[in-house]
Amino acid sequence: MPLVTSEQMLLDAQKGGYAVGAFNVENMEMVKAVIAAAEEMQAPVMLQTTPSTVKYGTVETYAAIVAAEAKKASVPVCLHLDHGSSYELAVQCLENGYTSVMIDGSHEDFEGNIAVSKKTVETAKKYNIPVEAELGKVGGKEDDLEAEADTNTDPMEAKEFVERTGIQSLAVAIGTAHGFYVGTPVLDKERLSEIRKVVSIPLVLHGASGLTDQDVSDCVKRGICKVNFATELRKAYTDAEKKLYAEKPETFDPKAYGKVGMAAVTELVKGRMKVCGCDHKAK
Repeated sequence: MPLVTSEQMLLDAQKGGYAVGAFNVENMEMVKAVIAAAEEMQAPVMLQTTPSTVKYGTVETYAAIVAAEAKKASVPVCLHLDHGSSYELAVQCLENGYTSVMIDGSHEDFEGNIAVSKKTVETAKKYNIPVEAELGKVGGKEDDLEAEADTNTDPMEAKEFVERTGIQSLAVAIGTAHGFYVGTPVLDKERLSEIRKVVSIPLVLHGASGLTDQDVSDCVKRGICKVNFATELRKAYTDAEKKLYAEKPETFDPKAYGKVGMAAVTELVKGRMKVCGCDHKAK
């Protein structure tokens, strides 16, 4: 089916008490792998690209690949800009067929974040595309995005932020980090519950790679409607290719490496969809 936006997908998740899995993709193989998992699990799915990914492959290329694969799928597929680093990049994605965008103004002060988020929302309305924004800072490093320290989201600031910007979903910081964790992450789940009490729109959890299934499940129960996975997909893909090379170094066909990478990503995504509770929720 054609690409769909994230808005109804996340509202359905909020109403149903589950979360949509959002998976970062780097190439055609990962796109196919994630959609294959969604088909098998009969789950709605969001595919995401970061600024460094589209810098590598271009917005137009990724939009074309995902749109082509989504058209063949029987489940809802959304293409989302993850951690949009500027208003200009968000607009570029809107103009080229993305069906959801995130503007990440978390590096700005509170008023600066509101300003860039509101501006993005106003432009996205012209395309009927929903906008995600982030309040607070998720630590760690992913691609070219890095936060030196975690600053968890304040519930009352979150309420004001949502009201003043008009965003459709909010990424919150509760102690997660991008990349793999060093040590055991300590999540402020009570803070998440407090945010849920005062914010009515769907909430998003970033930095889920490396969290336990129980942590993810707990966050979903407390109001998370979208969970982002990135680093662990990359690792699964490259580990599978490394294994093939180690076992059969004479292999020179890129398709052989792509096939094992796809299989590994598909299995990983299926497991994450079960944890999010979005399996058999496709409409």
